Amino acid sequence: MFIPSINKFEDIEEIVAFMQRYSFATIITAKDGVPVATHLPFIITRVNDKVILKSHLAKANPQSADIIDNKSLVIFTEPHAYISPKNYEKEQNVPTWNYLAVHAYGNCVILDNEDEKAALLAETIKYYEADYLKQYESLSDDYKSKMMKGIVAFQIIVDDLQAKKKLSQNRSEKERENIVESMGKSEDKNEQDIADYMKQLPK
Repeated sequence: MFIPSINKFEDIEEIVAFMQRYSFATIITAKDGVPVATHLPFIITRVNDKVILKSHLAKANPQSADIIDNKSLVIFTEPHAYISPKNYEKEQNVPTWNYLAVHAYGNCVILDNEDEKAALLAETIKYYEADYLKQYESLSDDYKSKMMKGIVAFQIIVDDLQAKKKLSQNRSEKERENIVESMGKSEDKNEQDIADYMKQLPK
């Protein structure tokens, strides 16, 4: 990902928190030179100095075979917002877009046995809907076993993490204030979130 120095996003705790907040991500691999993508919910953890991503996809999905022994790219992105030139002090300006994005690269390790799959599914449920776990645990073992046979569970130990905040850092303080005020009043959640992230930038 192209990241000008002014847009670098380097605090690892902040990056992991962003990935956890926007954890429905896109995993991309290449097959015969053609990019292939699947959209998946991820569990993101940090163990010592390693960022670990875990998820699963349908065994029927051809990409479930492609992730084995291949480098994967997982993209976490959101929120984003159009920035109008009306926020700028000079007329000679053009529109742009503000956004945050994280690109995580690594090799997939397949979680092949039923216990590993069961642990991942339980962890996923706890993260996304903890109240459902009791109902899930009451399902028959036969049903859950058949379901797990239809998925490929995996984890990625990230070996390259690239993160970007494009939040009008190149604009004047007054222009950033204009953008924050405009976005803060918006009914669009993306624009509100961009305003919140801009408020967190160092002065």
